[in-house]
Amino acid sequence: MATEDKVRYSDKELDEFRVLLEEKIEKVEHDLGLIQSAYKNDGNNGTDDTSPTFKAFEEGSATMSKEANTQLAIRQEKFLRDLKNAMIRIENKTYGVCRVTGKLINPERLKLVPHATLSIEAKNMQK
Repeated sequence: MATEDKVRYSDKELDEFRVLLEEKIEKVEHDLGLIQSAYKNDGNNGTDDTSPTFKAFEEGSATMSKEANTQLAIRQEKFLRDLKNAMIRIENKTYGVCRVTGKLINPERLKLVPHATLSIEAKNMQK
């Protein structure tokens, strides 16, 4: 049956997407843990430098790095939330249905962007 004629993905197809999502969630949770531990680390390795110029540069660099890691963590947390919401849509059997057009999202798009809620057609309408 053509994708356009279907109103939802079959249970077998949803199971395949579930496996993909579970793998993505595991990777994102791992990456998020690494990022969080990096920005929670105070960076003090027990080697104090007596040079005030170097110390100021080091503190500024550490602050910038901590801010970058915090922003990265925020993006990862949002991505994780989107992936978990996709898992809920699988449970509800609404996964892969465009929230604007009501048509099925192309499976190739879902493989690349498994948390997608819009078809390419709907994305283009937003422009």
